[in-house]
Amino acid sequence: MTASPKHLTPSEAAKRLGVSTKALRLYEQQGLLSPARSTAGWRVYSPGDLARAAEIAAFRALGFSLAQISRVLDSDPPTVAEALAFQEASLESEGVKLAGRLTEIRRLRTQLAGGRTPGARDLLTPLSPGRKLAAAFDLPWPWGGERFELRELKPLTYIVGPLGSGKTRFAKRLAETLSGSTFLGLERLDETGAKLRGRIAADPPLAARVEKALAWLREEGASQSDALIALTAGLESEGPAALVIDMIEEGLDESTQRAVIALLRRRGSRERPLLIMTRSNAILDLDAVGSDEAILLCPANHSPPCLVPARRGVPGYEAVATCLASPEVRARTRGVIAYRPRVA
Repeated sequence: MTASPKHLTPSEAAKRLGVSTKALRLYEQQGLLSPARSTAGWRVYSPGDLARAAEIAAFRALGFSLAQISRVLDSDPPTVAEALAFQEASLESEGVKLAGRLTEIRRLRTQLAGGRTPGARDLLTPLSPGRKLAAAFDLPWPWGGERFELRELKPLTYIVGPLGSGKTRFAKRLAETLSGSTFLGLERLDETGAKLRGRIAADPPLAARVEKALAWLREEGASQSDALIALTAGLESEGPAALVIDMIEEGLDESTQRAVIALLRRRGSRERPLLIMTRSNAILDLDAVGSDEAILLCPANHSPPCLVPARRGVPGYEAVATCLASPEVRARTRGVIAYRPRVA
């Protein structure tokens, strides 16, 4: 398909803007962009569409949610100020981390110039200055007691693996090892209706936090349900350490999943770390993984779980990608399990 000289196809527009065609489709789904259609019914983007999409992409790069962008584009200065203040705080936090690493690297270069070759321990310091192992333990079955070590706990960590890979056992073991951590399992889906709301209402501070989060999620396009309320209550419950969540997408439709991950990214690095199990590409969009996020893969062959960078071509990337599916596919395969007999 070739567009007119003044109009671009989705792929041409995406290339011009430096975004994906999936991003353009998401902007349209959220009502932020309304491209015209060719006589054949294909989307075409006018110069005005490109200008608006460029604004949306710029605000997204600053950390704005799609709901915030909608208000910003309608000229709501207080919203702009609030979002910019939040992003400023996040960048300042990241700047402190980078400054510490830069100091360590300069120290090592000085040592090297003085004739001392840094050892392995010295070289690891800039990667996690002043930090001990976040977690270290012997892996449960089916790994057979192999050692696992996690050096740094990011604000948001995805736990991914195919059916039968042992990722649930691994996630529970992580929760047990991380002092003070909580495991939020699928039993959260069993508590519904008045009983669920009554439990939350019995804790007024929690109820206020849950309602605030739900209001934000609804603005972002989420559909309110008992599953969402239960998940939000778990997220908003106070705790000193990490929260490990089993299959975070369970019971949530696609628009709700996208709203939930937008909320989690909005939290920033000052909140307690989250480790979330998922097999949904609406939750784990490999093109959107940020510097405060990490991916832990539980391989199909029961090799020890490992960190996988969200970069095409690196070892493990394709394995992670094949574990993920759209919410529609995940809904069709819900309840399917893999059975591997345990070898005596």
